[in-house]
Amino acid sequence: MEFRHYQDSDYDALIEFFITLNRTARTHVNWNWARFEWMAEHPEFDREHRSSIGLWFDGENVVAAAVYDMYFGEAFQGVLPGYEELRQEVLDYCWQALRDDNGLGIAVNDRDAETALLLRNQGFVPADQTETILALPLDKPLSVELPAGFRIVEPDPVKQLRDLQWLFWQGFDHGEDRAEFEKEDHAVSGVRKHARAELNLAAESPRGELVSFTGVWFHDAADYAYVEPVCTIPSCRGRGIARALLSEALNRARLLGAKTAYVISDLPFYKKMGFSEDQHYIFYWKKDA
Repeated sequence: MEFRHYQDSDYDALIEFFITLNRTARTHVNWNWARFEWMAEHPEFDREHRSSIGLWFDGENVVAAAVYDMYFGEAFQGVLPGYEELRQEVLDYCWQALRDDNGLGIAVNDRDAETALLLRNQGFVPADQTETILALPLDKPLSVELPAGFRIVEPDPVKQLRDLQWLFWQGFDHGEDRAEFEKEDHAVSGVRKHARAELNLAAESPRGELVSFTGVWFHDAADYAYVEPVCTIPSCRGRGIARALLSEALNRARLLGAKTAYVISDLPFYKKMGFSEDQHYIFYWKKDA
């Protein structure tokens, strides 16, 4: 085994690690290739500390990883089957390299008793903080019904970047004051390496405004779709727009080969579409001394 700090040249190897990790057992599906790719280009991602991500290689393949979640203080850790002897070393690295002033939190699947025990032995304790993964079998097409006058479009993440940022600003409840939005720095690129234009859909209003967005991720090496993000501006909520967008995107992912769709959420919106709980995680925390 060889340990290395993450470099940008390791990006594809890390993506492949996530795909391999979730190829059979889905106990780590809360961390998958798409979640990492979405996070890596998120405006709030702490890029300056990317070298703190720890990778364990066997030849050219990543077999274990320790990754911080957007900010320091919460971390993902995973080890491929056959390399279980690295579990303790990976957990030790998480504590040494990825904690902040408040300590460190790691989400552990309810079915992963071994990791829970290792963390308890290191002084981690379970907290009230949890994470739920909902799943939807993609065994049949979903109904797509948009309100009259609206249409589904594939927004260009370069040419329409500012329009998309304005949509996200409103959709994630930062406010509806355009002047306030313009004061913020939104310089991060909207382009993701493996994003498929046909799965990242927006709804356009009769006036030509982008009012809702659904991102769905699918990789040819995986058999699942991942949903991230979904939002609608406040003035257009409650009209079935987001449901229509997500249904259309999942129908397209199904045709590409996705058998199941996953989303990190426990919202009624998804459950009304037929999603149900598939995985549940409890955060184990250790405070910094």
